[in-house]
Amino acid sequence: MAVKDSQTEQQIKDAARKLFFTEGRFNATTQEIADAAGVNRTLVNYYFRSRDLLFDQILREARATMDMRLEMAMSTETSFRKKIEHFIDIFMEQAFTYPYLDTYMVTRINEDVEKQNEIITDLKKTERLKNFLRDIEAEIKKGTIEKMEPVQFLISLISLLSHPVVIQPLFKKLFQYSDRQYKQMLLARKEIILKMLFK
Repeated sequence: MAVKDSQTEQQIKDAARKLFFTEGRFNATTQEIADAAGVNRTLVNYYFRSRDLLFDQILREARATMDMRLEMAMSTETSFRKKIEHFIDIFMEQAFTYPYLDTYMVTRINEDVEKQNEIITDLKKTERLKNFLRDIEAEIKKGTIEKMEPVQFLISLISLLSHPVVIQPLFKKLFQYSDRQYKQMLLARKEIILKMLFK
């Protein structure tokens, strides 16, 4: 049996990540992944056993990277508003790198109860969500945020960020935006979102 080469494995993952999450080709075949990686199709199966297992692995890695960066941003010793600014920056950076990642996540969550349970379990295992809701509640008491349930603030933040990313193919056509124009519009949303969420 051939010895697995980490460089080839990474090459396959990078190609699949680009096809799935940068180009939005969720139905890309094993052969298309192999062609994009410049390897034989049998190597994709050798390293990952199936296209779906490869998909799951790169999704897990993308989520883990995002979670780690958000954890670092939210744990810094700075004001709550600055933490939210960091949160928005990280979210936007990922959206520009992988514009179809959120679309895939939403699709997968809606059609897969097991995936819903996995995400809920992951969130329950960490204290980050509870701490974040406590931070929101503290800011409401300070008067920097309108009085509301902390969950409403969190849902508003995520919705304001993710909806324009998920719906971007439609919005680009509707408003006749180029990729560059749409990116500029998304970047301009940072200040708009902050003004909407904070007093």
